[in-house]
Amino acid sequence: MTYLAPRQGLFAIIILISFFLQTLLLVISTDQQLTKIREQKGQQMVAQLIDEARLSLENKDRVSLSVIANRYTSEQDVARILIKDNNDELLVPVGNAPMQQGDTIEQMATKGDAVIGSVALTLKDISKGEIITMQWPFVIGSLILHLFLWLLYGYVARPTKEQINALSRDIQDLHRERYLQSGQLAYGRGANESYVADSESGTSDVNNLAANNSDKDAADIAAHNQVKKPISTAGIHDEVNAYLRGQQQASNATADTESVDPVSSTQHPSDGSDIDKSVTDSNRSSSTENLAASTDSASKNKFTSSASKLSATRTFDTVQVQILFHDEFNMLERLAPEMRMPYLALCTQLLNQALTELLQQPLLLGVSAMNEPRFDESGAYAVLKADNSHAKVALAGVMLGKLYLMLNKIIHDKHIELSRFALPAKAGVSDDAQSDAMKQLLKSVGKKEQMLILLPNAGLKQIGNYVQVQSLKRPTTVYERECAIFDGANDSMIQRLAEVRNAVLMTGNEEE
Repeated sequence: MTYLAPRQGLFAIIILISFFLQTLLLVISTDQQLTKIREQKGQQMVAQLIDEARLSLENKDRVSLSVIANRYTSEQDVARILIKDNNDELLVPVGNAPMQQGDTIEQMATKGDAVIGSVALTLKDISKGEIITMQWPFVIGSLILHLFLWLLYGYVARPTKEQINALSRDIQDLHRERYLQSGQLAYGRGANESYVADSESGTSDVNNLAANNSDKDAADIAAHNQVKKPISTAGIHDEVNAYLRGQQQASNATADTESVDPVSSTQHPSDGSDIDKSVTDSNRSSSTENLAASTDSASKNKFTSSASKLSATRTFDTVQVQILFHDEFNMLERLAPEMRMPYLALCTQLLNQALTELLQQPLLLGVSAMNEPRFDESGAYAVLKADNSHAKVALAGVMLGKLYLMLNKIIHDKHIELSRFALPAKAGVSDDAQSDAMKQLLKSVGKKEQMLILLPNAGLKQIGNYVQVQSLKRPTTVYERECAIFDGANDSMIQRLAEVRNAVLMTGNEEE
């Protein structure tokens, strides 16, 4: 497809204006030259007319003056001639166009020192059309020259294929960068700080409740936070109550037996039945207390473990980046293996190349990969580790998740353009303690092309100077309350991610 030169219509208007200005200047200059020539010629004609008509004018011979004046009116430039006597009376008016405007040259006729009359000669005005008619070769030549310049510009200035490809790449990059920056102005660093403060207050509340409440209060808190436990506290209490009821029934049965044989109990007051009963009751009560205490301790330990996982001050040195396909209709499972396996291999190759290129950044010095991620029907995950206390492993996880989403967006759009199978993706970044919770969050509240973040305060501080986050709207669980959504990054981070993305794509093209 042949493209026109940029702004060729505007250049045509400029060329047209140039042609009209050049023609106007030509008409003005030609008019000035012709005006000077006509004035000189008119003065010569008036002087010659006075010399020829001096005698007739002195005698006021109207016939002779008319004959003489008619010869001059035959000139093309002469519009009218008026001859007057010394008393300013009109003797001869000659001319066929009295209404025409023009320059008038008037001169007194004298004989010696006496004035015998006057002659007034009016010259015709030259119209602009006559000037253009006179200069038609120049006008036509100028028009052809300007038309040639316009055609030459349209041929020389039209973009080449390389320029068109470069322009399309720049436009695509601009659209993607604007997409990344779309939410940057809405949420600033203040949103991140408020989120951290909110998470800290929520964690302190959970810790205080766990320390001050009994097993029943702990069960209520666990039910309120919707944290799933392997064995519920209510089930343990039901077992304790059943055991106590069984012991009570056994005690009642023993009492009934003793009431049937009162003689024996009276005759043998010194036997050990009462002592045994008291011992049995004491043992039963002690075992009940021990079981209740162990139940209370187990419930408190389980709640404390759950609270420690939710604590915003927990320590971490590894980060897990989970990437899932946004497959609403389970299309990947229905896809034929000969088409599914190459697609998963392509996603795996992109993720590994992105991980390799990203860890070469000086900003992420001290961060290493603990596994080689591979895609399957459920997605993929990458584990990053901090080799020292200064390594920004949380920032590395967020950058890796966002980088793969950028790459997957390009691959997805290209496959859709070529009518091939592709799926959008979503990513989640968390520490190891929250990896299972993050997987559930991605499945329940995660949207396509979205990245969720579930990190403690230390991780949020690592990413606070580079990215912006926002909280989930209307959270229903503790994990949703702790979770944040990636909402933009600063200019340096966007530029760095764009460079790594281009490096990954260039590496992929070279391998192909």
